[in-house]
Amino acid sequence: MSEPTPTIGSREKILDVAESLFARRGYAGVGLREVAETAGLGKSSLFHHFRSKSELYFAVLGRVLDRMDERLRPIFAGGAGPLERLDRIIEALIDELVEHPGSARLLLRALFEDDDFAEPLPEAEPVEGAIESIVGRLDALLREGVAAGVLRRVSTPHTVQTLIGATIYHFASGEFGETLLGGPLLSSEEVRRRKQEVKALLHHGLAATPATPGS
Repeated sequence: MSEPTPTIGSREKILDVAESLFARRGYAGVGLREVAETAGLGKSSLFHHFRSKSELYFAVLGRVLDRMDERLRPIFAGGAGPLERLDRIIEALIDELVEHPGSARLLLRALFEDDDFAEPLPEAEPVEGAIESIVGRLDALLREGVAAGVLRRVSTPHTVQTLIGATIYHFASGEFGETLLGGPLLSSEEVRRRKQEVKALLHHGLAATPATPGS
């Protein structure tokens, strides 16, 4: 029996399956045959959409970052003050990580999987650009807040690192994080508490005059 004709739907199915597998086992731990079989497709159907594992991997990362950017872009561009926009960014980022539970671990792995690639790859460039864009806008927002006197003078790169740890690492921490919390990371109560805790950290650690989030 011949394989079904590849479609846009099969491409999305491949990306869904690959995102889950790469998040669990990383780039080196996943093979294209496994992706195709899990997606219910033949290997030739997969190759119709993605010519190599690296192309698939960076397509997965690109889709994750596109989803994130879609949520964050309107907030960055909004007319609210810097601290209010930071609150909204935290809310939106956490909602995105909760809605797509594999994203946090996938992004965290991507930060230290460069060693899996012997040389820079063309397919990595859009992903690198997307990361630089999001991080750059966050850095600019922090600098805007400092310049306006709303935020105290901080190292914006260190603050960006702190926010990555407080959000992406938290939802990538798995069993370790759940042991610390004493319950599921993705329960509605713990998600609500995480938003509250990160925003409180921002208001007490960054604000020129510490205030209660939402006040």
